[in-house]
Formats: sequence, structure tokens, C-alpha cells
Amino acid sequence: MRFATAVGRLTAIAQDCDRVGSLLPGDEEGDGSLLAVYAYGPVVDQAGRDMEVVRLVLVLDLPAEELPWGVEPPECTALAALLRLDKAPVLWRWRPGQWPVWNHEIRRPMPIWTREGVQGAALDALSSGRAEPFRLPEPAESEQLAQAEVELAVSLAHLRAVRERYWEDREWRRAHRGGGRYPEEYLWQAVDGYLDMVDSVRALSSP
Repeated sequence: MRFATAVGRLTAIAQDCDRVGSLLPGDEEGDGSLLAVYAYGPVVDQAGRDMEVVRLVLVLDLPAEELPWGVEPPECTALAALLRLDKAPVLWRWRPGQWPVWNHEIRRPMPIWTREGVQGAALDALSSGRAEPFRLPEPAESEQLAQAEVELAVSLAHLRAVRERYWEDREWRRAHRGGGRYPEEYLWQAVDGYLDMVDSVRALSSP
């Protein structure tokens, strides 16, 4: 994908967020509403270069326990479909609003949409290779480690909960089946997210 095409894709997604955001709940804390969308990865790190996919992180007003790293609950899959993310060369991640947007994978992201609307100035700057002032700052290593340890604990708790419900909880299995997805995928997400956080804490703890 050409860089100009990638920026155009981000702009279209931001505009879709404006359209879809008005259809989502947003009056109460923890209601699952969309709070912000950020771009990260090659599109902001290597402006002007071609890339395979556009990388996004979507921030939701959900408790962190419901949205550990690497996990996509069924309601998030529905939102991704509304935003047509599954119809484009996009890799997306989810973050709860009570955690920082950044983590070991999401480095210095740039907002493309917030509740105030499309972040046109940031997108224009990105298009001309001047996105640096719009990107989030890099956190200190100690802050990264502290956050990774918090997320590791949440990922482990989520993995244990999925394991306990996977075989015998028919209601859980029913709720996690549909739209071409199966309970096995949610178990895999729990395992993969947990192991990713284990690796992250280990790397950040290394001298």
C-alpha cells in the first residue's frame, strides 16, 4: 500500500468514526462507547514509505478487565464491522480508556479521531510528513514496566476465566459464537495476549 493510500484510509476511517460514534451509547461511564482512535506503526514511523497494512488502536470506555491485551470481545467485533475495518488492509487493536493508549507494541501513536471529531490537523501533518508534534510522548521505561505488570495480571485473570468457562458454560460459548468466530478463537486470544505480556514484562525487566 502506498503511503498516500494509507493516509487516505486513515482519513476515511476517522470519518466513519464520526458517523458510527453518534449511533453508540455515550452517556454513562463504562458503556463501551468509542473514545478515540489512533494510528501507530509504519504509517507514522516511516512517513512516505509503502506498507502492507495500516495499524490502528481503538480506545473504548470499558473496564480494563473486559479488554485485556490482544482480546476482542464480540461487541468489539461488531464495532469493527460497522467501521468497515474488516474490508480493508487494517490491523487493529483495542485499549480500555482507563489505561494508557501506548504499550510495548503501540509506540508513540497519533490520534486520528476523538470525541471532538476527525483530527484533521494531525492527518494533514501526517500526509506531509510532519506528524511528530501530534504523536504521544514516549513514556519512561519505569512507567512502561509498571503498566506492563498491571496488564500481565489482568491478562492472567482473563485467561483463567476463559479456561474455566470454555468447556462447561454453554451460555458463554453461545455468546462467543457467531459472525464466523468460535469459542476457540477467544481462548487463543486469551493465551496469546497473556504470553505477549509475559514477554513484554521480561524484556522490560532485563538489565
